[in-house]
Amino acid sequence: MFFKKNNNQNDDLSKVAALLIHAAKIDENYSPAEEEIIKRALLRIGASNEDVSKIIADGKKIEEDSNQILDFTKEVKNMEQENKIKIIETLWRIIYSNNDADMYETNLMRRLTGLLYVDNKLMGDIKDKIKKEISK
Repeated sequence: MFFKKNNNQNDDLSKVAALLIHAAKIDENYSPAEEEIIKRALLRIGASNEDVSKIIADGKKIEEDSNQILDFTKEVKNMEQENKIKIIETLWRIIYSNNDADMYETNLMRRLTGLLYVDNKLMGDIKDKIKKEISK
């Protein structure tokens, strides 16, 4: 099971999508490449091909209607560590999809380190891994 406690998986996935969309939009440049990264991540973590477009649409609405990231970090925080790492990897892929991280993106990831209960070293290791993957 992807989520520790599963009420409605598509609702949970929509909140995860909202976090990923927030990361993609924080630099004010939400690109089709970033949306494709989000789609692939959602499929990797349990979304079906039939539901992924609706999950993203719902995630966009959640992200637009929210005024704080706490509204959609809870689902990720409650995930098993292995799955939480997949989301963090996806966040870094989104951020580095344009080969650079601006101050807003790095600030978001610094905040998420605490909100998601992720060790600073682990966050740095994941960031370095994704940077190396993207630079190849």
